[in-house]
Amino acid sequence: MNAQALFAMMVQQGDVVTDRFRDAVRHHPDQTFIRYGEEGRDLSFAAFEAEVATLAAALQEMGLEPDDRVSVFTRNSWIATLAMFAVWEAGAVYAPVNFNYAGRLLAYQLNDTAPRVLITDADLAPAVAAVLDEVSLANIVVHRPLTSDHDHDPAKAALPPALLARPGLHDLAELMRTPRRHRPVTRGAADIANIIYTSGTTGPAKGVVQPFRWINQYTFNSRAFLTAKDTIYCDLPLYHVGGAMFLVAKACWTGCAVSLWDKFSPTRFWDRVRTHRASNAVLLDVMVPWLMSAEPRADDRDNTMMRVHMQPLPARHHEVAQRFGIPFSTAGFGQTESGNGFVALIDQFGEAEAKRPEFRVGHDRAAVLEIARQRGIMVVDGAEPLAKGFMGRPSPLLEAAVLDADDNVLGPDEAGQLAFRPRFPHLLLKSYFNKPDATIKTFSNLWFHTGDAVRRTEDDVYYFIDRMGGFFRVRGENVSSYQVEDLLNTHPDIRATAALPVPAEEGEEEDCAVFIQLVEGCSMTEAELRSFAASVMPRYMTPRHVRFVEALPVTPTNKIEKYKLKQSLLAELAAARAAAETGR
Repeated sequence: MNAQALFAMMVQQGDVVTDRFRDAVRHHPDQTFIRYGEEGRDLSFAAFEAEVATLAAALQEMGLEPDDRVSVFTRNSWIATLAMFAVWEAGAVYAPVNFNYAGRLLAYQLNDTAPRVLITDADLAPAVAAVLDEVSLANIVVHRPLTSDHDHDPAKAALPPALLARPGLHDLAELMRTPRRHRPVTRGAADIANIIYTSGTTGPAKGVVQPFRWINQYTFNSRAFLTAKDTIYCDLPLYHVGGAMFLVAKACWTGCAVSLWDKFSPTRFWDRVRTHRASNAVLLDVMVPWLMSAEPRADDRDNTMMRVHMQPLPARHHEVAQRFGIPFSTAGFGQTESGNGFVALIDQFGEAEAKRPEFRVGHDRAAVLEIARQRGIMVVDGAEPLAKGFMGRPSPLLEAAVLDADDNVLGPDEAGQLAFRPRFPHLLLKSYFNKPDATIKTFSNLWFHTGDAVRRTEDDVYYFIDRMGGFFRVRGENVSSYQVEDLLNTHPDIRATAALPVPAEEGEEEDCAVFIQLVEGCSMTEAELRSFAASVMPRYMTPRHVRFVEALPVTPTNKIEKYKLKQSLLAELAAARAAAETGR
């Protein structure tokens, strides 16, 4: 199927997620949609739609107009899901806030977004109260858990006085008490659905403005493998696209259920999957070691998980699939700005049966392979080794390229920046919210620049190397901080590593520096670290500077703040040079 045919299929399936949601309500109103596992609460499509309509009406009664923004700041995935759909139904823009934010980070995003309404919960009310003097909020809706709710905390039942004194404060339960209907708002492919913020490591976070067709593009290939009998498992936060769009919103196109949880639990993951007969999930790289560290059981394969998306694809993907009886994995490249630009299907069992018949859900193997064939999705054998960073081939909907620093297209096996051009309208972000200069820069020379270093092979298979900021030149060789960290982290006493470049003492290239966080209770000398490094990596990759730290600084989204480490090391090295010169 060529790009034009795929695009026509995608548009025919519906660009606007709420249109597909209402289709599901009409066609199978009594089918279960949301299964909120934290409280054992199941809602059909019709029951959920009634709740959504009530909240959408309440938001419109507050003066919410089409294209106004609503910030959603909550740990409760049920409230976040309800709010997301209500915001869309009211014709407004979903603008979630990382629930780890407080102080300057929270104030910055609220000021940047300028929402007409903020929806939050009692647990986070103190964080909101602390920034009230720094932000302008016309309406604040607070979820105050009842004593029967799983997130009820008596110590946080009373809201901060500053918040109680605020005009425009609303109790969510009171708003939901009287069922009512909202004023319908028609939305199209180009209309704004979301503003999702990417965490900033060297500057303020940027709000990614996503049209409704972006959601359609992002979920298009992955939902092809789903049926109405599937259940999507979601334990990811809904302030990122992975949880909110790739898992929850995707279900509207297939009419399947969503098993919804507030957070990942390594000890309860498989029990949850079995309870809800979940068949589709995302496994982040940090989840895999937790699941694999559990003591093997004879019934490990007795679950309904049929497909997992792994990004980045871990080296142990086949081992994971074999242990837990997962027939297929998918890999690719997903990004808040560009959606799902790459996809590959990994056949983990071949002709062998992954699990007993009573645990199989949805499409069988032949149907899955036929769907991949029709869409031109690359299929690989999970038993065969895959090079690190494997992403598969580009989506036909996007033109992909590897660019040099001057935006020239590079050839096979040359490392450069991944860039995209959409072949059809409204597939990528519209802009960075309130940041025209950043928008122009990222779209320079009519390419969207992802900021990621990749390489491609002769047969157009792409491999992730590193973020561009983590790709540097040492002794005439290209060094990836990702590779340095990955190799050092194989030592059992090392919990985490941050590798970064600093200017070399001689010449114009750079030296590699590493900051090491050890496992609690372990010790290591610099000499021991260097000896281990020499045993696992080439000489040019071994670090010039080694520092041990109690903890690595991270952003609220758990990305290592390498710029802070670099600043401290540069200051230390400058002081050492000054002292040496003084002592001469």
